[in-house]
Amino acid sequence: MKTRIITCIICLLLVSTPARPAEKTAALPILEIVKAVTKKVIKAIDLRIQKLQNKTIWLQNAQKKIENVLSKLKLDEISDWTKKQKELYKGYYEELAKVKSIITYYQRIKDITKKQTKLVSEYERAWNLFKQDTHFKENEIQYMERVYSGILQESVKNIDQIFLILDSFATQMSDLKRLEIINEAADQIDANYDDLTLFNQQNVMLSLQRAKTEADVKQVKQFYGIP
Repeated sequence: MKTRIITCIICLLLVSTPARPAEKTAALPILEIVKAVTKKVIKAIDLRIQKLQNKTIWLQNAQKKIENVLSKLKLDEISDWTKKQKELYKGYYEELAKVKSIITYYQRIKDITKKQTKLVSEYERAWNLFKQDTHFKENEIQYMERVYSGILQESVKNIDQIFLILDSFATQMSDLKRLEIINEAADQIDANYDDLTLFNQQNVMLSLQRAKTEADVKQVKQFYGIP
C-alpha cells in the first residue's frame, strides 16, 4: 500500500504539472520525490543494518562463551554436556546465521539504492548541460524532458520493489522469492541506468554533429568534458 501511494503521488504530479517551455532551468517534478524516497530507503536500511550488526555482536559473544565452556571440558564430558545443552544453545547459532543472511540481503538492497542515486546524479548532470546547449531547439529539450521523466518514473518501480523486500522480513516470504525480487530490482535499475547513459551519449553526439566549426566542436567537447 505504501509503495502504491508513492507511485500515485508521482503520477499525479506528472499529470498535473503543466509544460513550461520558457523555463529551461526548471527541474522535472518527479526528481525531488525520487531523491527524497531514495534517501529515506538508504536511511532505513542503514538503521536496520546497524541493529542487526549489534545483534550479531551479541550472538557472537554468546557463541564464544559456549566455545570457552567446551574448551574447558574433557572429551568425555563434552558429549554429555552437548546433549543437555544442545536445544538450549542451538538457537544462538541458528539466529546468528539468520542475522548474517539478512545483513547480506540489506547490503545488496543498499547497493541497488546507491545505483538509483547514481542514476539521479547522472540525470541531473546531463540535463543541466543539455538545457544550456544552444545546439538544441526548444521542442528537442521538451522531448528530452519527456524521456527523462519516463526513465525516472520507471526507476521508481525499483523503489517499490525495495519496499516490498524490506517489508518481506516481517512476513513469511521465502529466501528464494526474496532473492528473486532483489535480482529483478537490480536488473531493472541497471537497465534504467543504461538507458539513461545511452540517451545522454546520443544527445552529446547530436550536439557535436551540429557544431559547424572546429572551434565549435572543441567548445562542445569541453562543455561535456569529452577528452
